[in-house]
Amino acid sequence: MTTALDTFIAGVRSIAAYVAVSLYVLVAGPAGMLLALLFRWKGVLYILGHGGVALGTSLAGIRYRVAGREHVPRDRAVVFCANHQSNVDPPVLYRALHPRLHILYKAELQKLPILGRAFGLGGFVPVDRTSREHSVAAVEQAAQSLRAGNSFLTFPEGTRSRTGALLPFKKGGFILAIKAQVPIVPVAVQGGTAAMRRGSAIIRPVMVSVRIGAPIETAGLKLSERNELIARVRTSIENLLAQGEITR
Repeated sequence: MTTALDTFIAGVRSIAAYVAVSLYVLVAGPAGMLLALLFRWKGVLYILGHGGVALGTSLAGIRYRVAGREHVPRDRAVVFCANHQSNVDPPVLYRALHPRLHILYKAELQKLPILGRAFGLGGFVPVDRTSREHSVAAVEQAAQSLRAGNSFLTFPEGTRSRTGALLPFKKGGFILAIKAQVPIVPVAVQGGTAAMRRGSAIIRPVMVSVRIGAPIETAGLKLSERNELIARVRTSIENLLAQGEITR
């Protein structure tokens, strides 16, 4: 049961997280982008990105446990396909899955003055879902990046599930994996829903569980077989979710 004191403490921690991350982005963002441009050192953006995410989640009390790390290939790029239940899922998965994780993100975020530019320099790919032409171009751009060895995170549901049940999967991430002929790694994330109540900016401390499933190969698959691939990945995520949250 959440008490008024719990809410107050969560509110204070949330304000601290928002302020600290904002200041971090204002200071570290331009410095990181300058280093990336001058020395062609894209890796600095990932180092700083992980630092900012760690700062914000720690202050807000967001922790996570991971099971199945052994399923992540170390010698090749993959497409991580994860379910989506809360606003804290993306930062948790960014930290938990891969040290240099690329992301397909909503094109509207390009409008953010510093982060939008950093996303572009870091190799993140914006997706404009209102334009089929732009969406197709984004998938092709991401496929080229995958072939170059960069792993991507996708949320095939396209938005957060309010009930925890899986929503219908969109095809973009699966087309991406087939085009690049890289494995899909299914991911189930649970426990973050209680972190932010609908309509509230307060972030409450939670423990998030991240279960990583065995890779599903796409080598040799054709785009016409994408529906079968979607079904396999969906079943894998459902099975991971059925195992429940990680307790230790």
